[in-house]
Amino acid sequence: MNLHDWIDEVCDLLDIESEADEGLLNDLADRAVANVHAAAGPVTAFLVGVAAGATDADPDRVERMVERVQGLADAWDRPAGVVEEEIEDVEVEELPAADAPADEYDDEDSLV
Repeated sequence: MNLHDWIDEVCDLLDIESEADEGLLNDLADRAVANVHAAAGPVTAFLVGVAAGATDADPDRVERMVERVQGLADAWDRPAGVVEEEIEDVEVEELPAADAPADEYDDEDSLV
């Protein structure tokens, strides 16, 4: 069984329809693991899925959500596996909301 078959079976089991972009979510999970914590990958993908479901996001909107979260993971200043006594929150540039119309995004807002 391959990943696509697995996704189809899980969707059937949960009685949901999904247009999951497994490559996009895998890249997101990899970045979260590399920059944040070993467990951050699946948890981050889950949270994006919750946000996508809660906002009835289409695939383009999910991609924008993922780009924002990838930007956060890339800017994370706490290397994966490193424990520090006192850690300050990371600051990232404020971007338009994930559900903002595409015309609110311009090149300077791009994370790519």
